Order: sequence, then structure tokens, then C-alpha cells
Amino acid sequence: MEPMSPGLRAFLSEPMGEKDVCWVDGVSRELAFNLVNKGFGKGDAPKPPFPGPASSRFCPQEPPQAYILLGQFLLMHKDEDEFQKWLICCCGATEYEARRSTTCLKEWCTCFL
Repeated sequence: MEPMSPGLRAFLSEPMGEKDVCWVDGVSRELAFNLVNKGFGKGDAPKPPFPGPASSRFCPQEPPQAYILLGQFLLMHKDEDEFQKWLICCCGATEYEARRSTTCLKEWCTCFL
């Protein structure tokens, strides 16, 4: 088993609540923006990301909540392969992002569900 990343440790340290999707380990600002463009955001229209360096905690102005991404994972019956394919094909995630975010959501479910 891989050692736990700081992002995963931070996400698992407490219940999800209203955290932005950027708190999910493996979700980059580009992936968060793609999720907004696919209709997974809150608010009316997608907004461009803030200018500046890329960071996994640097989200678009109205990022979706992490629980929305968790809901999609649960709708897919926690099928890791299916969820990763969906992230890659429908949301433009890299294989690395898909794998990390799936692991993060799976571990969160183990801890809190």
C-alpha cells in the first residue's frame, strides 16, 4: 500500500461537510473547472479559474462541493474502474488524477460511511 499523501490525510481528517471538490486528493484546478463545465458546479454559469500557479487547492470561483463528486462515485456503486473511466472520458482527468481522487473517495467512504 502506498503511503498516505498529505492531501489524502487532510481530506480524511474530518467529515466532508461543505468542502470544495479541490479538497479531494487528486483533483486539480483544471479538473475542478471541467466538472463545473459539465454541470457539476453550483451557480448558474462556469467561471474561469483564478490566475496564478496550478495547485490542487486552487479552485475556480464556484467549484462544486466534494459531496457532489462523492455522490457520482456512489451512483456508480463505488466501482473504482467505472468511476476512473468516467473522470477520464467525461471530465478530462488524467489517469493519475482519476486514480488519486478515486482512492481518496474510497478511503473517505471506509472512514465515514
